[in-house]
Amino acid sequence: MPYFQTTTDGTTLAYEDYGTGAPIVFAAGWVLNADMWEYQVPFLVQHGYRCILLDRRGHGRSDRPSGGYDVDTRADDIAALIEHLDLTDVTLVGHSAGGAELVRYLARHGERRVSRIALLAPAIPFMTQTGDNPAGVPPELLEASMAELDADRPKWFAARAQGYFATHLGNNVSAAVIDFEVQRCLSASPYATRQVQRDLLASDHRPDVAGLTIPFLLLHGLVDQSIPIEVSSYQAIKLAPHAVLKEYPTAGHGLYISHAAQVNSDILEFIEQ
Repeated sequence: MPYFQTTTDGTTLAYEDYGTGAPIVFAAGWVLNADMWEYQVPFLVQHGYRCILLDRRGHGRSDRPSGGYDVDTRADDIAALIEHLDLTDVTLVGHSAGGAELVRYLARHGERRVSRIALLAPAIPFMTQTGDNPAGVPPELLEASMAELDADRPKWFAARAQGYFATHLGNNVSAAVIDFEVQRCLSASPYATRQVQRDLLASDHRPDVAGLTIPFLLLHGLVDQSIPIEVSSYQAIKLAPHAVLKEYPTAGHGLYISHAAQVNSDILEFIEQ
């Protein structure tokens, strides 16, 4: 597995690189790693694309440093990978917190190397309710959730596992897959887990989203309990009216598994249009 060192603080990050052709750079969701894309990568490689997947600091096989979990540093880590591989004509694909990292990357480093961006249930534009962001989640609810996470991290993830895949709507996700995904979430550094989540909830990406000029695709489940579409994609498309939003009526936050075939088709169509 290849590694590289960031230019910000020398953290060693792991990534995977499959296929040839125009590059697609993937940014994983919070507490997930490159392995989350196991249903997307083979499909896109078979269609002639090069898939590059980063393990965020504190996640997967990357270093677990004591700092750098703010979104600016995480975005700079993505920039370091793209520079390290000297990529151009890049398609960016991100899920959840990875989506926030990608729009911050574009805000900080520009669109010169990137042709388009596709985000699944992204943590944008601003998760917390404030006076000028009434669509956000009330801060007292977010703090209560963080307190539960701090008190019993395994219980926090286990309690949300069924809703993550919206299995109550008949989505065909096995118990084995659900258990495995919970374990994958628990594999991230406990410290990084909490630091990234707190930063995710506090980060305002409204200027980042409003500044996007490249083609922009949003894929979001209507029953997403982790990042409700009303808080996220419905607000993002107001800031970037050129974006295309595709709603998944029966999908939760784990649409990359529960609705993998449709996600893959939508991403491929977006790249090739």
